[in-house]
Amino acid sequence: MSTFTHLGVRKDIVKSLKELNITTPTEIQEKGIPILLKQKTDFIGLAQTGTGKTAAFGIPVLQHIDTNNNEVQALILSPTRELVQQIKKQLFKFTKYADDKIFLEAVFGGEKIDKQLKKLERTTHVIVATPGRLLDLINRGTVNLSQVKTVVLDEADEMLSMGFKQELDAILTHTGATKNTWLFSATMPEGIKRIIKMYMSDNAVRIAVNENSLVNANISHQYIKTTIKEKTSDIIAYLGTKDAGRGIIFCKTKLGTQALAKELTEEGFSVGALEGDMQQKERDKVMRAFKKENIQVLISTDVSARGIDVHNLAFVLHHQLPQQLEYYTHRSGRTARAGKKGVSVAFILPVELERVFEIQKELGIKFKEATLA
Repeated sequence: MSTFTHLGVRKDIVKSLKELNITTPTEIQEKGIPILLKQKTDFIGLAQTGTGKTAAFGIPVLQHIDTNNNEVQALILSPTRELVQQIKKQLFKFTKYADDKIFLEAVFGGEKIDKQLKKLERTTHVIVATPGRLLDLINRGTVNLSQVKTVVLDEADEMLSMGFKQELDAILTHTGATKNTWLFSATMPEGIKRIIKMYMSDNAVRIAVNENSLVNANISHQYIKTTIKEKTSDIIAYLGTKDAGRGIIFCKTKLGTQALAKELTEEGFSVGALEGDMQQKERDKVMRAFKKENIQVLISTDVSARGIDVHNLAFVLHHQLPQQLEYYTHRSGRTARAGKKGVSVAFILPVELERVFEIQKELGIKFKEATLA
């Protein structure tokens, strides 16, 4: 069994990892780290969220930084402010024992731009950013990316499905021609293939983790037949059986999210809702409560759930099945993180059975019918 030292990770970083109880590399780390450390190459990593991607790209990013050079040398793009903050925090922890200080800054919307500009006036080696806010800073001429050697596109498919296509194009054309681009994605829609074709070398190294199962193998997929009238009471009955479990319920619309949150609250469940019109402060408050386990059930639309990474979720419920296959992958991938088991349950009307079979076929997974006995 390989260790981080075998993979070529520096002693000081191995020491930090040990302190964080990260001792055995995950598959993406084992396959990716040696390549990203030794080869100057473009890289495509096909891996689910929760497989240890942050360390897979973060450790090589940190080891490539030349601390004698005060320019921005690496850029990590991620779809949401939560993910950006999380990546920055994790990389900062990895640098705890580094001989020379590596300076990291996080840049995202929802925070005063002047505050971020001030931070960027100091030496910054690595910028972790959401595409929209970063492009804003580029357009103001306040951030220089000409010396960037590495660009990481994390959760690339999520960034595209959130509508960041133009921002990504603009950012990639602003970075130097000699950079390496490392792209990580859970799925490979057309938009991602286009980015690979336009901005990455034909010789890019490709690594896929669990390629046969695009959806995490530790998740059991179920469906429960219901009717429009009985759906809410069936969901309540289901939640009643999940005594200590926490989970997320996905709704297609904002109104559906609000209505279900209201009904479940009236039934005495501790519930938080995430939807598009929320102020960032409110969203942060709900997420903090959910992470601290003060909320048992989070109800969310697909877009609002971007970037949620909460461990120990017992279940994901689908109030309706999503239109897009990628959404099913992302939704169900919120449970069974870091090797744990989880369940993904779709509440369907009889006419939607066809859709269940389509999802089975496309994603190579097996659904079982469950009942509320």
